[in-house]
Amino acid sequence: MSARDSSEAGWGIRTTAVHAGIDRAARVDPIGPSIVPSVNFAAEWNQIGASAAGTDEQVSFVYAREGHPNATQLEQRLAALEGAEDAAAFASGMAAISGVLGMLLAPGDHLVISDVVYAGTAEYVKGPLARTGVSYTVADMADLADVTRSLRTSTRVIYAETPCNPIIKLADVRALASIAHDAGAELIVDSTFSTPIISKPLELGADYVVHSLTKYIGGHGDALGGAVLGAAEPIRRLRREIGTHLGATLSPFNAWLIMRGIETLPIRVKAHSESAQTLASYLASHPAVSRVIYPGLRSHPQFELAREQMAMFGGMLACSVRNTRTFGDGLASTLRLIRVAASLGATRSVILYCDTADLQRMTFQLDEEHLRRYRTWAGDGVFRVSVGLEDAEDLCDDFARALEVAA
Repeated sequence: MSARDSSEAGWGIRTTAVHAGIDRAARVDPIGPSIVPSVNFAAEWNQIGASAAGTDEQVSFVYAREGHPNATQLEQRLAALEGAEDAAAFASGMAAISGVLGMLLAPGDHLVISDVVYAGTAEYVKGPLARTGVSYTVADMADLADVTRSLRTSTRVIYAETPCNPIIKLADVRALASIAHDAGAELIVDSTFSTPIISKPLELGADYVVHSLTKYIGGHGDALGGAVLGAAEPIRRLRREIGTHLGATLSPFNAWLIMRGIETLPIRVKAHSESAQTLASYLASHPAVSRVIYPGLRSHPQFELAREQMAMFGGMLACSVRNTRTFGDGLASTLRLIRVAASLGATRSVILYCDTADLQRMTFQLDEEHLRRYRTWAGDGVFRVSVGLEDAEDLCDDFARALEVAA
């Protein structure tokens, strides 16, 4: 029997390898979303050019860089959670951040950015973005007078994080939105630490919300992703200009993984927050700990603001210990559950030392006044803790062993 005869359709072996098993008429109804890894999608003969040109003609999917089913599902779910008109998914949090800033800012424009932001954001603004001719001024987002002083006639964007990385300082989103809009600017809020479960910046007046989907929203530490959310028209433009033309497209598999993670997001964030509250209270009472920064503690300078704009207090805390070197040197041998690692927001607890001098030299590059302000929170450095889904009592016990060495 020939290879051609062995195929039910009478195809040759090469055709069979490509087409066998695909039933275009099949109707299935999976309970969960399916992964659609195809790069190409079939379309009418006169639709593909219209899709590429970004016209108003509705074409579902043509080429995966321009959009694919898994990204669209994810974007719709994110928009529903955040209360946004639309969302654009990207290959990473930094793709989302650089994308929205690149869309909104042109040479000659001015940006007011928080003095304390994610390291990648600070380095992008002070490096690649500045080289395009966009100027910037850092401001303490917890000091509205400092923000107002930083404005120029060319200011187009105010960029804030709340809570900010790594010192868990907050920004009053409603007040910042008022300042931005009075100045003819727009407000972007990085809400990665909060997620839509804790805070919804768009409802407080922000124009755009940014999330690193890699962190809490994905939640399992196995998929890079980012998203920008806001009004429909600018998000459509962002998706076309940045996703399509710069190629920062989220892969179908990562979109599917993040969708899977979102299903447990409300449950996880509640568990993260409850355990972080317990651990923060424990650390605050320990004699080897000199300071704990957590929005759910009354000792947090912005405790009242946290109660006003956060539904719960989140899974991130920072702390300082009296004997930093001894404590840090002993982490690998004393901790059984918590690991030293850079990322955050996943099921497992991690800790990272954020050295003030290193951050200042490599990332923040703050002027003397804003460095002084940072040091009032962080001193020479803080241990940033991402509290996972372990039992809070077990995490306290883990810290107790590590702190005993540093006592």
